[in-house]
Amino acid sequence: MTPETDIIIVGGGLNGPALALALAQTGHRVTVIDALPEAALADPAFDGRAYALALTSQKLLRAIGVWERTEDHAQPMFEIKVTDGHAGSGPSPFFMHFDHAEIEEGPMGYMVEDRHLRRALLGALDDAPLVTRINGRTVVAQSTGPASAGVTLYDGVEVTGRLLIGSDGRKSGTAARAGIKRTGWDYGQTALVCAIEHEKPHGGIAHQFFMPPGPLAILPLTGNRSSIVWSERTANALRIHALDDAGYIAELRPRFGAFLGDIALAGRRFTYPLNLTVANSFIADRLALVGDAAHGMHPIAGQGLNAGLRDVAALAETVALASRRGEDFGSRQVLERYQQWRRFDTTALVLATDAFNRLFSNDNPVLRLGRDLGMGLVNSLPGLRRGFIREAAGLTGDLPRLMLGKRI
Repeated sequence: MTPETDIIIVGGGLNGPALALALAQTGHRVTVIDALPEAALADPAFDGRAYALALTSQKLLRAIGVWERTEDHAQPMFEIKVTDGHAGSGPSPFFMHFDHAEIEEGPMGYMVEDRHLRRALLGALDDAPLVTRINGRTVVAQSTGPASAGVTLYDGVEVTGRLLIGSDGRKSGTAARAGIKRTGWDYGQTALVCAIEHEKPHGGIAHQFFMPPGPLAILPLTGNRSSIVWSERTANALRIHALDDAGYIAELRPRFGAFLGDIALAGRRFTYPLNLTVANSFIADRLALVGDAAHGMHPIAGQGLNAGLRDVAALAETVALASRRGEDFGSRQVLERYQQWRRFDTTALVLATDAFNRLFSNDNPVLRLGRDLGMGLVNSLPGLRRGFIREAAGLTGDLPRLMLGKRI
């Protein structure tokens, strides 16, 4: 049976459901279509994946009724320590240290496991009467007209609304079917992602250790556990991933160091090829893109999901305000406002992560000296350091209301 809907969202990962909840709060009927079956989405098992949520992303989740469902499983990030060096030889004496006590708003962010955040979003969707979910079915075609947009599912069911939103990842079928091209390149790096248990408490401190092959992020989870995002040259990453658990830990140990005592794997291991990909347009006729469907960046600063949630907040606010003014919220004129709001900020962030990765993922002695001195300079200047802290917390730029914790 074809549901009556105003807005169709293709993609039920994290950004899609968050956008559905934000739009439903403003009175719009939303249908979320996800190729994955519901059982896979709601799997309670810990698989090692987790996300670094900036403070403003946490405020958005609270504003759309999700945070209270997952906050008991969230680990605040009180400090960030950034160092540079080689595996097994320790960090450079130059570093950056950011402490949340230097800003008034609270922790810079929170670490939340994928299983808890996903289930919180699904629970909130189930309690939202204006949201319809279609799981386990793929979109095979889409169309747009002067006043409507629609998709056809693999079983022939058609869903029609006034606006189609692609939240279906870096290889977005929604974008491809709309003829939207992408710009980007491969980094020749692959991220090794897992979670570990460690002997000593982490104190809510996130660590970023830059090495020539790529950065290692150690991000605090609840209890004596941390999430690992470890970038290596692709051939070496695949070699390491093929090792048994003992061999994997033996490779990680000289890079990780001994500051948290003994370590062991917790949950599954993953690999993700690293690339940059940006849609040449975030919109088309009666269509908008959010999250990785619009922009995929290097995980060097952990900003992928946060950038996607900014898209969510900006698009929801744009649509809601247009509806209240009696405008056609799916019109090109309205969608251009969303694109203008997000395009510059996103491009700047993508280029910054790309530049950071190129600057730090090498062993050039001149660049190494320059970046070490640069880190030392930032760390010695309170005003500059505070600016970096506010950036990490997501508190800079033209923030939508939801990112401030306010309803639209």
